[in-house]
Amino acid sequence: MLDRLESIKKRYEELSQLMVQPEVSTDPARLQSLAQEQASLEDIVAKYRQYKATSKAIQETQAMLDDRLEPDMVLLAKEELNDLKQAQDSILQELKLSLLPKDSNEARDAIMEIRAGAGGEEAALFAADLFRMYSRYAQNKRWQVEIIDSNQTEVGGFKEIVFEVKGKGAFSQLKYERGVHRVQRVPATEASGRLHTSTATVAVLPEAEEIEIAINPDDLKMDFFRSGGAGGQNVNKVTTAVRITHLPTGIVAICQDERSQLRNRTKAMAVLRARLFDQEQRRQLNETTEERRSQIGGGDRAEKIRTYNFPQDRVTDHRINLTLHNLPRILDGELDQLIEALATSEQARQLEETRL
Repeated sequence: MLDRLESIKKRYEELSQLMVQPEVSTDPARLQSLAQEQASLEDIVAKYRQYKATSKAIQETQAMLDDRLEPDMVLLAKEELNDLKQAQDSILQELKLSLLPKDSNEARDAIMEIRAGAGGEEAALFAADLFRMYSRYAQNKRWQVEIIDSNQTEVGGFKEIVFEVKGKGAFSQLKYERGVHRVQRVPATEASGRLHTSTATVAVLPEAEEIEIAINPDDLKMDFFRSGGAGGQNVNKVTTAVRITHLPTGIVAICQDERSQLRNRTKAMAVLRARLFDQEQRRQLNETTEERRSQIGGGDRAEKIRTYNFPQDRVTDHRINLTLHNLPRILDGELDQLIEALATSEQARQLEETRL
């Protein structure tokens, strides 16, 4: 690992020398490219220099102890040596994490899809609870949420809802939410007080840029229709809703939330690009199963990544065996503890695999 860090430091220093050369400094495009590469290495080089400085201080302090210090100085030197070694371990852990492969989708916005699974109307109500939870979480992060398409039930649940989350780090945080979520509670409509178990499925896709996914207009079939469900005065009277079908793959994207046909078409295209981008990434990774299907499963009660148990005020994430007892606050968008634990677990797994 230290050899790799030394190579990174040398490249960083090489970039500094390249950027002051006349043929580079007068070429804005190349200068910008080199500056971006150097900026991407800056943090890790700073940590490595700190690690080397701490290692040198450890050697010097150890040498002082070996030289038989005065008795009243030995204790101070040992305390300083202990502090330095702890600092070195901390820096080393940060360096290991810095060297882990970066997810190329980390900085992207996210498109989320929540669908009611097993449980009928109660599952639809749970899907609405999840949408509210993610909306509150996004609000806490100062992200923007825009509904793209939804199918709402008469009592306020969602058979399905597709929405966009825009903000720094949105996909990198929300990607841990994909899978089957299970709820255990007594529905308000249950006269006998019997506990029900229902599910909702969550898929999280990284949003793709137009330039990343080339779509042939001849491969698209567009249908326009009147929006369904509750809305404004014109939402059910004007043909504003858009359904786009990508003929080669059969992927369909629908948007009917906006009053403008143009805005609905723009949002539907964003969903289509995200799904095609996701499909292309899976192809490149030689995956044999559909990513969105692996994310959301079939919605069966036995398939679950997390359980929300109301009688016990308990939320359990089964992937990392973490149980928390503040269910109302979690459903109100306080997801940081869960997501940070999942991210830490993923980092530990990557460290084990790479054996840094």
